[in-house]
Amino acid sequence: MTVGVPLMELSAQLEATFLERKNRFLAVVELEGERVEAHLHDPGRLEELLWEGNRLLLRRASNPRRKTRFDILAAGSEGGWVLVHSGTHRALAQALLLHPRCSPIPGVVSLRAEVAVGRSRIDFMARLSKGQSVAVETKGCTLCRRGRALFPDAPTQRGRRHLEELARLAGRGEGAAVVVLVTCPGARCFAPNGHTDPAFALAFSQALAKGVEVHPVSISYDGRWLHYQGRLPLCPRPWPGADEEAGRGRGAV
Repeated sequence: MTVGVPLMELSAQLEATFLERKNRFLAVVELEGERVEAHLHDPGRLEELLWEGNRLLLRRASNPRRKTRFDILAAGSEGGWVLVHSGTHRALAQALLLHPRCSPIPGVVSLRAEVAVGRSRIDFMARLSKGQSVAVETKGCTLCRRGRALFPDAPTQRGRRHLEELARLAGRGEGAAVVVLVTCPGARCFAPNGHTDPAFALAFSQALAKGVEVHPVSISYDGRWLHYQGRLPLCPRPWPGADEEAGRGRGAV
């Protein structure tokens, strides 16, 4: 993999070994011969990444009095590291969207975070150089199978609602987009994971049909920097679980 364009520094401090997951946000790791608990900031299943014996990258918690002294940043995968700290997604997406060469939405001059749209909050309202506004939701994708990046890896009603709100905006002629941060190495295209969440896959197809733009981008991590590697196309249809009559819409290719 090429080095790519550096977007954001995220320095890991320690390497550990995964032992077990106690709940959605707590894991047990082996660090320097000891069993310690570490915070996992990702509610996904992560079954392809969190298996006993896999390598992890950690950093120390900024608050030394916190119960868990370490945060898990990434898990090892064939071809490199996969970012598994969803708390970094907003800063990463902001760096991407404001980058003059890498932004999948050209002409972004400012971003307003956590914007209420219908019953949901969308990650950003982007203002473009020509005066238009685009509602932007970002999703982090850690699951890759046979070159296909797939989201979600667990059912997500919240993710489906976001797509439905964006589709309503696009249906009224307003700007709406989804940026998918694909952090697993080796991805060649992106598709909704209809096997895991058919309702999300259907909402994805319907959002495309309404004119919501979808921009999957490949992001690599070397233990210090998150790099932009380029845009990914949507995988060829059919997408399992999605309604093939929902329309083909437009997406980033």
